Amino acid sequence: MKKALFAMAAVVLVTTACSSGGNNSTNTSAPSATQNGQAVTTVSILAKDFAPDDPNVQKLIKGIEDGMKAEGKNVKLQITPVQSGTYSEKMGLLLQSGNIPDLIYFQGGDYQFATTQKILEDLTPYIDKSKYVKASMNPYNIERMKNYPYLLWLSPVNSAIPVVRQDLMDKTASGKAALENPTIDNYYTFFKELKEKSGAKYAYTTAGNLDELDAMFGQAFGLTTTWIKGTDGKFEFGKTTQFEKEKLEFYAKMYKEGLLDPEFLTKKWDTKEKAFYDGQVAIMAGTQGKVIDLYNSKSTAQNGAGAKVVPLPPAKGKAQGYTPVDTSKESRGFAISKTSKNKDMAFAVLEYMASPKGQMMDKLGFEGSEYQIVDNKIKLTDKFAAWYPHFVESVISFTPDKEFDPTTPYFSEPAAKSLKMFESNSTKDNIFIMPADLTAKWDAATAVYKEFAADIVTGKKTGADFDKFVQAWNAAGGKDVTDYANKTIK
Repeated sequence: MKKALFAMAAVVLVTTACSSGGNNSTNTSAPSATQNGQAVTTVSILAKDFAPDDPNVQKLIKGIEDGMKAEGKNVKLQITPVQSGTYSEKMGLLLQSGNIPDLIYFQGGDYQFATTQKILEDLTPYIDKSKYVKASMNPYNIERMKNYPYLLWLSPVNSAIPVVRQDLMDKTASGKAALENPTIDNYYTFFKELKEKSGAKYAYTTAGNLDELDAMFGQAFGLTTTWIKGTDGKFEFGKTTQFEKEKLEFYAKMYKEGLLDPEFLTKKWDTKEKAFYDGQVAIMAGTQGKVIDLYNSKSTAQNGAGAKVVPLPPAKGKAQGYTPVDTSKESRGFAISKTSKNKDMAFAVLEYMASPKGQMMDKLGFEGSEYQIVDNKIKLTDKFAAWYPHFVESVISFTPDKEFDPTTPYFSEPAAKSLKMFESNSTKDNIFIMPADLTAKWDAATAVYKEFAADIVTGKKTGADFDKFVQAWNAAGGKDVTDYANKTIK
């Protein structure tokens, strides 16, 4: 039922308003018109999931226009379609062509437009004057806007939290101990018993890299931030420290003993999840809240109520916490074109969608369709499964005037629990925005790390090769980035 809410990745709007960046830009924002003698401001909007022919999008657009008109803001939203393919690439080509909408949803590719071409508006003064947008921001949103004031994304932090199937955990004696005292050793014992007794072939699977394992174990091995201060007072890249070496050796042990899915490097999101639902693996990780809700609904639909998902705490060791939160900038979100003639109205759309009425519509859809009011409670219908929030995923300021029917809660118990667990086990990272002149070197150094990490986990290399890896990482560009880090991090 929550499928919609948690349909991963982004979600947001699209339209056209237009102008080209740079000194020769020509603003092509749609002019204001009149309707029934009243001025109508057209706001063009470009967003990943705003397909002009999608009935739900059409319904949402009309709901926004009607809702804002009732509050004295006569607006017409004009969707700018984007060609199929990789969204950030196709969107970038559209903007480079000079077709720049008023309101733009980015999912990567924003940095050059914000800092090089300088066509994105600083949203700080708009947020400062807002009521509802400001109230919907979490501390990490606020920190990111201070560092990079061009993207606004009112959403919980997208951080992976591991979950285990309840029915598989119940077949072990060590599961309870791991939950109560999640040390690295207790998790290792739990993983072994899952493999031996639960019927799962492997304890843990991931989608193509080690990030989802790091969500559980990274901080336990001492990787509390991306850049770690050494005994000499200088910062080192965490993945070149002994903390990383010990962590990778532990992963290699898991791999050798069949606790880690041997196909973890080639698994995709869909095959990872299928292995979980089919009972081939007992644990995988997903974004707290929305994705965990999706996992829970799919797992119980396929395997029964006993197969609900149980969020797992991060491992405890040198430290404890999920993956440190990057506060350098939002990785996705809405921007307003600096050349737009309708900046105030474009932000007014974001403000309205963060308001109580806007959030009700954005999150729940429409009464009589996605939900009904039964016995003065909100009861979600089957159509709710095809609905998801396009503007405000955050629930910080979401306070419906009616309770949800207990049979159709907005969040399942595991999803709600995952949000609370993340809040109490999240810490801030010290990663920074990589300057353009170091991007290629950083990419090259990252590629060296990924190759070595895969090799050591799968047994092609050992801890004895770690020093050579560090040398190769530095030679690929890591040394220059490290020098920059020591000048930048305060």
